[in-house]
Amino acid sequence: MLVLTTFDLDDYVYEALRAGASGFLLKDAPEEQLVSGIRIVAGGASLFAPAVTRRLIERFADAAPAPPPAALRELTPRELEVLHLVARGLSNAEIAAELVLSEHTAKTHVAHILDKLDLRDRVQAVVLAYESGIARARR
Repeated sequence: MLVLTTFDLDDYVYEALRAGASGFLLKDAPEEQLVSGIRIVAGGASLFAPAVTRRLIERFADAAPAPPPAALRELTPRELEVLHLVARGLSNAEIAAELVLSEHTAKTHVAHILDKLDLRDRVQAVVLAYESGIARARR
Protein backbone atom coordinates (compact mmCIF):
# COMPACT_ATOMS: atom_id res chain seq x y z
CA MET A 1 0.00 0.00 0.00
CA LEU A 2 1.27 3.45 -0.93
CA VAL A 3 -0.07 6.34 1.11
CA LEU A 4 -0.39 9.74 -0.56
CA THR A 5 -1.13 12.64 1.74
CA THR A 6 -1.11 16.39 1.90
CA PHE A 7 -0.01 16.26 5.54
CA ASP A 8 3.61 15.59 6.45
CA LEU A 9 2.82 14.58 10.02
CA ASP A 10 4.62 11.87 11.97
CA ASP A 11 1.38 10.46 13.40
CA TYR A 12 0.10 9.80 9.89
CA VAL A 13 3.32 8.04 8.94
CA TYR A 14 3.32 5.81 12.04
CA GLU A 15 -0.34 4.88 11.63
CA ALA A 16 0.22 4.12 7.95
CA LEU A 17 3.13 1.83 8.85
CA ARG A 18 1.07 0.07 11.50
CA ALA A 19 -1.67 -0.42 8.91
CA GLY A 20 0.81 -2.09 6.58
CA ALA A 21 1.87 0.72 4.25
CA SER A 22 5.01 0.08 2.22
CA GLY A 23 5.29 3.63 0.97
CA PHE A 24 4.47 7.16 2.03
CA LEU A 25 4.67 10.14 -0.32
CA LEU A 26 3.38 13.67 -0.23
CA LYS A 27 0.85 14.64 -2.89
CA ASP A 28 3.02 17.54 -4.00
CA ALA A 29 5.78 15.14 -5.10
CA PRO A 30 6.67 15.43 -8.78
CA GLU A 31 4.53 13.32 -11.10
CA GLU A 32 7.42 11.05 -12.07
CA GLN A 33 8.15 10.34 -8.39
CA LEU A 34 4.49 9.42 -7.79
CA VAL A 35 4.41 7.08 -10.79
CA SER A 36 7.74 5.56 -9.78
CA GLY A 37 6.49 5.16 -6.19
CA ILE A 38 3.41 3.26 -7.36
CA ARG A 39 5.58 0.92 -9.43
CA ILE A 40 8.08 0.39 -6.61
CA VAL A 41 5.42 -0.48 -4.03
CA ALA A 42 3.47 -2.63 -6.53
CA GLY A 43 6.72 -4.53 -7.12
CA GLY A 44 6.99 -5.39 -3.43
CA ALA A 45 9.58 -2.83 -2.38
CA SER A 46 9.15 0.20 -0.15
CA LEU A 47 9.49 3.93 -0.70
CA PHE A 48 9.27 6.88 1.65
CA ALA A 49 9.67 10.58 1.04
CA PRO A 50 13.23 11.56 2.04
CA ALA A 51 12.09 13.79 4.92
CA VAL A 52 9.89 10.99 6.25
CA THR A 53 12.76 8.50 6.08
CA ARG A 54 15.03 10.84 8.03
CA ARG A 55 12.42 11.35 10.77
CA LEU A 56 11.67 7.63 11.00
CA ILE A 57 15.34 6.83 11.50
CA GLU A 58 15.69 9.54 14.14
CA ARG A 59 12.59 8.35 15.98
CA PHE A 60 13.70 4.73 16.07
CA ALA A 61 17.23 5.70 17.05
CA ASP A 62 15.95 7.62 20.07
CA ALA A 63 13.11 5.31 21.12
CA ALA A 64 13.36 2.89 24.01
CA PRO A 65 12.88 -0.62 22.71
CA ALA A 66 9.51 -2.27 23.20
CA PRO A 67 9.49 -5.80 24.57
CA PRO A 68 10.23 -8.17 21.70
CA PRO A 69 7.25 -10.19 20.50
CA ALA A 70 7.17 -13.81 21.67
CA ALA A 71 7.25 -14.95 18.04
CA LEU A 72 10.90 -13.82 17.82
CA ARG A 73 11.82 -16.92 19.82
CA GLU A 74 10.67 -18.97 16.81
CA LEU A 75 13.41 -17.51 14.62
CA THR A 76 16.58 -19.52 14.10
CA PRO A 77 19.92 -17.84 14.78
CA ARG A 78 20.41 -17.49 11.00
CA GLU A 79 16.96 -15.89 10.60
CA LEU A 80 17.81 -13.40 13.35
CA GLU A 81 21.02 -12.60 11.51
CA VAL A 82 19.04 -12.07 8.29
CA LEU A 83 16.53 -9.86 10.16
CA HIS A 84 19.41 -7.64 11.31
CA LEU A 85 20.54 -7.28 7.70
CA VAL A 86 17.00 -6.56 6.49
CA ALA A 87 16.78 -3.86 9.17
CA ARG A 88 20.00 -2.35 7.77
CA GLY A 89 18.24 -2.08 4.41
CA LEU A 90 20.09 -4.82 2.57
CA SER A 91 18.47 -6.48 -0.45
CA ASN A 92 18.29 -10.26 -0.82
CA ALA A 93 21.32 -10.16 -3.10
CA GLU A 94 23.29 -8.10 -0.56
CA ILE A 95 22.24 -10.43 2.29
CA ALA A 96 23.37 -13.41 0.21
CA ALA A 97 26.76 -11.81 -0.44
CA GLU A 98 27.21 -10.84 3.22
CA LEU A 99 26.35 -14.31 4.53
CA VAL A 100 27.84 -16.27 1.60
CA LEU A 101 24.48 -17.78 0.60
CA SER A 102 22.59 -18.07 -2.63
CA GLU A 103 20.13 -15.27 -3.28
CA HIS A 104 17.37 -17.90 -3.28
CA THR A 105 18.36 -19.01 0.25
CA ALA A 106 18.41 -15.40 1.48
CA LYS A 107 14.95 -14.87 -0.02
CA THR A 108 13.72 -18.06 1.70
CA HIS A 109 15.05 -16.84 5.07
CA VAL A 110 13.25 -13.51 4.60
CA ALA A 111 10.03 -15.33 3.70
CA HIS A 112 10.31 -17.52 6.82
CA ILE A 113 10.88 -14.45 8.99
CA LEU A 114 7.81 -12.70 7.59
CA ASP A 115 5.74 -15.85 8.00
CA LYS A 116 6.87 -16.64 11.56
CA LEU A 117 6.37 -13.04 12.70
CA ASP A 118 3.08 -12.68 10.79
CA LEU A 119 4.39 -9.66 8.88
CA ARG A 120 3.24 -8.53 5.46
CA ASP A 121 6.50 -7.19 4.08
CA ARG A 122 10.07 -6.10 4.74
CA VAL A 123 8.98 -2.66 5.93
CA GLN A 124 7.02 -4.20 8.78
CA ALA A 125 10.05 -6.39 9.60
CA VAL A 126 12.29 -3.31 9.79
CA VAL A 127 9.80 -1.50 12.04
CA LEU A 128 9.56 -4.53 14.34
CA ALA A 129 13.35 -4.89 14.47
CA TYR A 130 13.83 -1.27 15.54
CA GLU A 131 10.83 -1.07 17.88
CA SER A 132 11.90 -4.21 19.74
CA GLY A 133 15.57 -3.20 19.97
CA ILE A 134 16.82 -6.04 17.77
CA ALA A 135 18.29 -3.40 15.48
CA ARG A 136 19.66 -0.02 16.49
CA ALA A 137 20.42 2.96 14.29
CA ARG A 138 24.07 3.62 13.66
CA ARG A 139 25.33 6.98 14.81
